[in-house]
Amino acid sequence: MSSTAVRPAPRALNFWVCLGVPAIAAIVLVLLELTSLDMDLAKLFYDPVAGDFIGRHSYFLENILHTRAKQVVIAFSVFAIFGYIASFFMARLKPFKRELGCLVLSLGLATSFVTPMKAVTAVQCPWSLEQFGGHETYSELLSHRPATEKPGRCWPGGHAATGFTLFALFFVLRDRRPRMARAAFVFAFALGSVFSIGRMMQGAHFFSHNVWTAVFCWLICLGSYYYVLYRPALKAERGTTAEPVGA
Repeated sequence: MSSTAVRPAPRALNFWVCLGVPAIAAIVLVLLELTSLDMDLAKLFYDPVAGDFIGRHSYFLENILHTRAKQVVIAFSVFAIFGYIASFFMARLKPFKRELGCLVLSLGLATSFVTPMKAVTAVQCPWSLEQFGGHETYSELLSHRPATEKPGRCWPGGHAATGFTLFALFFVLRDRRPRMARAAFVFAFALGSVFSIGRMMQGAHFFSHNVWTAVFCWLICLGSYYYVLYRPALKAERGTTAEPVGA
């Protein structure tokens, strides 16, 4: 971020892109419920001979890509909280108080929505289904859940959210450092995708679970940015108060 104390005028948001792309993705995901794509992709990671998913007991996928990577993102979130608190007292951080507040809000909302939605939707994980050696019956997201003693807790994807929540960095940086913001977007998308594929290899999630998670995280981070940082009136005010040419 720039060290200047003056907040930059916000760059215009293209809402057709920011809202249109996730809306189209959501429509496509709903239509995918009519296909067997989720199940077909899950079968690519399932070994019928071993009777388990190929990554179910992988040390790298479970301990490194799942546990340790999640801890790194959690540590980053904690540092963001400390940074926001420090911005009330440290002169160097005060110019970035809003950005840090937006970052903390985005990270918090984009991860905390997962657990309640898992409980409400009760979607089963692939590894729990009869098709993959489990005992539960498969049901689409929008369909009725078959009776069971163990409701699923697999939609949306929690670990995918750990990566996609970093979309927040894109919005926090977009007005001050556009190039860095674009790099942050690519990083967040790539990290969320890697986390998603890793969990699919373990049988923890279907493909659509992770894409839905990316859509939700994007919209949450966009909303946080819009209400905390996006001030188009600021740009207009600076334009009207600028000294006329030739004055």
